Amino acid sequence: MMTASLLSVRDLRVDINRGRRRAPVVDGVSFDINEGETFAIVGESGCGKSMTALALMRLVPAAARLVSGSVHLAGRDLLELTEGGMREVRGRELAMIFQEPNTSLNPVLTVARQIGEVLERQGGLRGNDARARTLALLDAVGIADAQRRLDEYPFQLSGGMKQRVMIAMALAGDPKMLIADEPTTALDVTIQAQILDLLRVLQRERRMGMLLISHDLGIVAEMAQRVAVMYAGEIVEVAGVTEFFAAPCHPYAKKLFAALPDISRRGALLETIPGQVPSVGDWPAGCRFAARCPAAFGLCRERAPEVVAISATHTVRCHLYAASETQQKPGSPRCARDDEAGVFAKSAATWQSSALVDGELDRHHESKQSVLDAVDLRMHFPIRGGLLKRTVGSVRAVDGVSLTLARGRTLALVGESGCGKTTVGKALLQLVGPGSGSIRLAGRELMGLSRREMRPLRRKIQMIFQDPFASLNPRMRVGEIISEGMAALQVVASASLRDQAVHALLAQVGLPAEAALRYPHEFSGGQRQRIAIARTLAVQPDVIVCDEPTSALDVSVQAQILNLLRELQERLDLSYLFITHNFAVVEYLAHEVAVMYLGRIVEFGSVADILRDPRHPYTVALLSAVPVPDPGQRRERLLLAGETPSPAHPPAGCHFHLRCAKVMDICRRQYPESTQLSASHRVSCHLFK
Repeated sequence: MMTASLLSVRDLRVDINRGRRRAPVVDGVSFDINEGETFAIVGESGCGKSMTALALMRLVPAAARLVSGSVHLAGRDLLELTEGGMREVRGRELAMIFQEPNTSLNPVLTVARQIGEVLERQGGLRGNDARARTLALLDAVGIADAQRRLDEYPFQLSGGMKQRVMIAMALAGDPKMLIADEPTTALDVTIQAQILDLLRVLQRERRMGMLLISHDLGIVAEMAQRVAVMYAGEIVEVAGVTEFFAAPCHPYAKKLFAALPDISRRGALLETIPGQVPSVGDWPAGCRFAARCPAAFGLCRERAPEVVAISATHTVRCHLYAASETQQKPGSPRCARDDEAGVFAKSAATWQSSALVDGELDRHHESKQSVLDAVDLRMHFPIRGGLLKRTVGSVRAVDGVSLTLARGRTLALVGESGCGKTTVGKALLQLVGPGSGSIRLAGRELMGLSRREMRPLRRKIQMIFQDPFASLNPRMRVGEIISEGMAALQVVASASLRDQAVHALLAQVGLPAEAALRYPHEFSGGQRQRIAIARTLAVQPDVIVCDEPTSALDVSVQAQILNLLRELQERLDLSYLFITHNFAVVEYLAHEVAVMYLGRIVEFGSVADILRDPRHPYTVALLSAVPVPDPGQRRERLLLAGETPSPAHPPAGCHFHLRCAKVMDICRRQYPESTQLSASHRVSCHLFK
């Protein structure tokens, strides 16, 4: 049972420098968090979520300034403390798990030293006492072989381990309140599930309050008791988690739900939110969402809305719900998921109809010719050691993968980080090697071709990389980036024709012609990904390898990119190899699914086969770990022990047996052969021999 408010935030305002003037980035934010409660803040990038968290810690960047408001933690106003007083609070009473452990952990200090610094500062522990306490903390956060990890450096740890070290550091001072800023964004669904369960257990044991910042509505539904939606520096809706997911009120919240990819939307475009979050300092005088809101009317553009109470636990900042403005409204509002946002009502009829759709797609597949075939593809990279750098082993990144991609189809390749998905994608483009096996593109063998021989074939198969900013040359204008491939591969010989093609491509991906004259840093993340897609399309490929192209994007921008990819596929008959760990995207976009573990495909089938009838224990565990964006539909989770073994030292027998709940003696001795379960479904598992 929850007690009185542990953290109380009132009218918090943070300004940031914008040239010669200051503008609010957090503007009058208020909320309360009780002991033992998880309060989640959701919203797009640029809404002010992380800046709010940094303001609570008094860690705002140099360009920002805490202007006004109050932050009471256990009755004490943190904004009134001196910096010395605040140092006593950080870690001991209020701690934070940052979004990216790679940039938060010191690369030149061991795990023991980094956690030891916190223990020395907060508890006065040194030497053996600090080491013993560090060991206990690593055990508490579930790090296997914690004694060995004490003296390792961050680069020696996996992503999940680094995040656990961050959690151990945050808990070292036994804080009353924990801020978790996107704590699982970069993690696989299996490791994410472990971290979320760990946070839930630690919170229950310690009675901590938790502020959870996330853009993943599935995580919010699973972890939070109350939810706040933030937009352009303001909180626009607050509600209990069950009430919020059953009946969001603010048009922005409804749009976030409607943008989620889902099986029920196969064949249809996802709902998108036009435009983007206004820049700091450019917020309109009226409602800040009015320019993007389909329900906006005159008053919305003239006056900022007040907070309206829908119920005792549900408030919304929107003119549609203000009683005094009833006569001015275009229609009667309702706090319910509109048809466009009802993405969670997965009745038996819905699943049955989706299976029928998949069946139709499979029958259509019979008439589709193969455009890309890989047979027994292997990519082994040598490990060199000793003074003479002799080969002492090999990393079996890809170890016998076979797959077929038909024209106009999407094959999703899923699995945990380190399983070899990206290496498969790069191998198909001959960007890594040499390897062995066969890769045939439209009947032409690619393995063994020289760079000169491969060059004219590159226009047929292209790649969209995960991070559009890193893959675009910052010193080149967008027009030059897009036309570079056309010139290099002699797709369009004339410079004037290339300029015309650039403008046509920009229009095709929904960007204005003047974008050709701008640089990548002048665009948002979604716009940069559109530019990357335009660059890929410029050479008229048949196959596109999409390596996590939406993983770094907000749900609203993700919807735009998925819609674009679907439209392009239908119009140009493109084939996609879609590398992802987002099963909602798989449900919406893919036709077939290949599940990969430690360099090998362990299960293959249609979307209906894999998502409705998974057979391999690894596939079952992956699907059970996916957070469901509905508090009423939490599925039983099958947690996997440990993490994926190193491909340099794969276990004998079935590679998954060390983590499998259904392991048998034969699994430890022999790798299973592939078993055909149906015309479209096969699995490599001794359970189905």
